[in-house]
Amino acid sequence: MTKKVALLTAGGFAPCLSTAVGGLIKRYTELAPDVEIIAYKLGYQGLLRGDHFTVTDEVRANADVLRNFGGSPIGNSRVKLTNTKDLVKRGLIEEGVDSLKFAADRLIEDGVTILHTIGGDDTNTTAADLAHYLHEHDYELTVVGLPKTIDNDVVPIKQSLGADTAAEMGARFARNVLAEHNASNRTLIVHEVMGRNCGWLTAATARKYREWLESQQWLPELGLSKEAWDVHAVFVPEAEIDIAEEAELLNKVMDEVGNVTIFLSEGAGVESIIAEMEAAGEEVPRDAFGHVRLDEINPGAWFAEQFAAKLNAEKVLVQKSGYYSRSAASNAYDLELIDTMVELAVDAALREEPGVIGHDEENGDTLSVIAFDRIKGGKPFDITEPWFVEMLAAIGQPAPVAAAPAEH
Repeated sequence: MTKKVALLTAGGFAPCLSTAVGGLIKRYTELAPDVEIIAYKLGYQGLLRGDHFTVTDEVRANADVLRNFGGSPIGNSRVKLTNTKDLVKRGLIEEGVDSLKFAADRLIEDGVTILHTIGGDDTNTTAADLAHYLHEHDYELTVVGLPKTIDNDVVPIKQSLGADTAAEMGARFARNVLAEHNASNRTLIVHEVMGRNCGWLTAATARKYREWLESQQWLPELGLSKEAWDVHAVFVPEAEIDIAEEAELLNKVMDEVGNVTIFLSEGAGVESIIAEMEAAGEEVPRDAFGHVRLDEINPGAWFAEQFAAKLNAEKVLVQKSGYYSRSAASNAYDLELIDTMVELAVDAALREEPGVIGHDEENGDTLSVIAFDRIKGGKPFDITEPWFVEMLAAIGQPAPVAAAPAEH
């Protein structure tokens, strides 16, 4: 059978999608220039609708242009193939249609033999389900996925694509936001960072911000104070948050420094917010995957409200770096990581070896083609990481205590 490649990006954006799409096109052009390549528009939505780009000679010749941009040139959507009700509601399939069969039939109709998915655990394992279905019906599809998530929470992959860039961009965002600390007396700043169940991005963003902080020259004699520009608390979903205890410590910072800055994972403390909403008889908004719509329940504002009164804050500023961070172009670290993963992804696809590319934490961090049945989401951030514990100690925050596991 003649090989035909399809590319698909799905889920939320991360600073790797455009680069990875360009890298795959370039690698195939180098190794197998005669292979036809298409790219489904808007992820699984485009697959269901049969809507795709054709990778022309012009695109092949200029694939490196994509390294300069964030987002995804071919588009994403949060479409879950197994959520039939949502697919029918969106008009992507008719009532009573088997969505997996519908998508598989589309791949057959398009003549696709290799599918590259760039997404999180759900994106990649869904593609594996498609391949299994097609195999059972005597059609061979090789699926090779690339791990995309700014949360860095895919098991057993050490570092997912785009996460490092997102942390760097969040730190850059914070430099401007934290300059607001003395725009008013007793200012409380809450920097809300993306991270539904995993605090890695929040912790890494704080770490990169403080690295910048330590590299600067200060002039406290004229009010340019390192202490005022610092992070004063970091809250992640994996650690307990004792608001009363934290407020007592932060109130001392407010009295001494004149302002307080909190870096907050958007998923931290969500159980408390949900409980409060349900007690008030309010409906908790959820997406097609059953996840709470965090942008609608607004954790940053909720935490700001809890602390503002306790700290006698005169000004409260809540800023979210998520969209700024996730839509950035890849940084140098991610460019190198993407290049190495793309190289292995294409090699594996051409030899018909399916799986997800990544450094396997259960196999000495070796860059490998990892079997789909080993891929899982929801890897928690390890709050006992020495660098995290040391960072909290440096800002005067109590040592982290593990929170009870929760479903958001």
